[in-house]
Amino acid sequence: MSTAAHFKSNLRDIFFNLFEVLDIEKTSLGHGKYATMDGETAREALTGLEEFCQAHFATCFVSGDRVPLGFDGKGNVTLPPGFKDALTAYYAGGWNKLELPEHLGGYGAPPTVAWAGFELMGGSNAALTFYLLGNFMAKIVDALGTDDQKTRYLQNILDKHWGGTMVLTEPDAGSDVGAGLTRAKHVAGDEYLLEGVKRFITNGDFDHPENIVHMVLARPEGAGPGTKGLSMFIVPKFWVEADGSLGARNGAFVTNVEHKMGIKGSSTCELTLGADLPCRGLLVGGKHDGIAQMFRVIEYARMGVGTKSMATLSTAYLNSLEYAKQRKQGADLAKAADKAAPRVEIIRHPDVRRLLMLQKSFAEGLRALVLWTASIQDQVEIKGGHDNADAKAFDALNDLVLPLVKGYSSEKVCELLAQSLQVFGGSGYIQDYPIEQYIRDQKIDTLYEGTTHIQAQDLFFRKVARDRGQTLQRLLGEIKATIDGLAGVDALAVEREALTKAHADVGAIFMGMMGKTMQSVYHVGFQGNRVLFALAELVIGWRLVVGAQVALAKRATATAEADRAFYDGKLASARFFAKNVLPGIGLARQLIEAGDLDLMALSDDAF
Repeated sequence: MSTAAHFKSNLRDIFFNLFEVLDIEKTSLGHGKYATMDGETAREALTGLEEFCQAHFATCFVSGDRVPLGFDGKGNVTLPPGFKDALTAYYAGGWNKLELPEHLGGYGAPPTVAWAGFELMGGSNAALTFYLLGNFMAKIVDALGTDDQKTRYLQNILDKHWGGTMVLTEPDAGSDVGAGLTRAKHVAGDEYLLEGVKRFITNGDFDHPENIVHMVLARPEGAGPGTKGLSMFIVPKFWVEADGSLGARNGAFVTNVEHKMGIKGSSTCELTLGADLPCRGLLVGGKHDGIAQMFRVIEYARMGVGTKSMATLSTAYLNSLEYAKQRKQGADLAKAADKAAPRVEIIRHPDVRRLLMLQKSFAEGLRALVLWTASIQDQVEIKGGHDNADAKAFDALNDLVLPLVKGYSSEKVCELLAQSLQVFGGSGYIQDYPIEQYIRDQKIDTLYEGTTHIQAQDLFFRKVARDRGQTLQRLLGEIKATIDGLAGVDALAVEREALTKAHADVGAIFMGMMGKTMQSVYHVGFQGNRVLFALAELVIGWRLVVGAQVALAKRATATAEADRAFYDGKLASARFFAKNVLPGIGLARQLIEAGDLDLMALSDDAF
């Protein structure tokens, strides 16, 4: 096969989640700020975007990996072949308008539809998709900027398709954002001069837009230590005058481009501020509220990373499924003793079938998790946004599950892509097939925007302990309602039993961890990942069972053979997950409850 045609989408499952399970035509479309988008428009938009991604994004997936980025040593990065053409086609087709609200000239799609679109783009070419962050930065300026900042930047970003970056990490600080040393000196009004070095800045420079808008965290003179002392600044590549016109080159220069194991088409940059030229920036919103402001970008990025991982697993699974249906090797295991037995397609071998269903159940389960999370975001926006009291409960639920989307999805997909490769055997290890690039491009997802254990600590300390488990209890209550609703549904009795046991185990895990934490926070250090994974697997299992309920009803009235096969597949995914994944939560509970602190007492020299 040609890796240019690597991308295999799953619009059927996307539509199943959006319109059959989540029923967004009743819950989201036609409501509030999404009043003008209907189901037909959403379907047409996603169908068109899928066709666009196949034609423009997927075709430069390989060149972005094989052909190095250009860097002139003077701050300027050039893109691989095809990337610029694809970006031009993206904006020419108006696809950037899908996630933009109507008041910014967009189509007003809710997060459910927008994240479904992101799956298509990220699955077809993740490195290229990251160059589109400027579109989201327009929404940040619109939400947080002063009137002057909106005049300077908003229409420019929208009309001229400027790039955008989030600039947090520093060489010596790493994930400890509060240890950042970049300084900001007040000039006048909301203007500051910044000095410092930032690292691992995704797409810190590229040669498609005329300007790039960096959102930079820095510490103003006199500000205290830690994250509370940070402010966020708009720092452009070229200064933007008060009337919105382009000014002189600003002192934010890329001084190095990292050489990475994967996602090579994305320029990961060192960004030096204020070394050769003064680096001017504007205090966002005129307020010293940097970490809270930046978290709006961080949360979007975390959702994006989790969605990217899920999309990669989905296309990897569908590639391995196609290969398994075509590749003949070995006789049927039941006839292996007969040397004259015919060779069969490898999908007939039990272990390959197990590998395929493992991938299928997780790809579909993670998609269900992502789109359910997006449906929560729909409700946050419909009820007035983050700062509205009516949206508070939905906002808290979104905060709770984001570590599952980012942390669990990225970690589990990293593991499962090796199973995709295993289906291909040795063929998967070579570049004739896309799996080896998927593995290299996806591994970064476990590190981006906070490593997996940072997500685990965020879940336990900030999302559960901080509100005394109230949001967690609401979530567990929703799952319990589904369990109760399955009483008497014989076809899903296995799923109900597994979900019941997993629900009890997760409740016990959190209760036990609260007690252990009173003894020492080191227990969270040792067991946090298990806690994160257990909750994620419970929620995924729940969403698969909810989907199975819908599929069971739809299967009974389906007339087309393809529809019946699809619904059979949904039932099979839920059953496989219930029998093979959910029981593992009980083991996690045992290990967590038996956990000790012996390793903390061990001499460093013993390692």
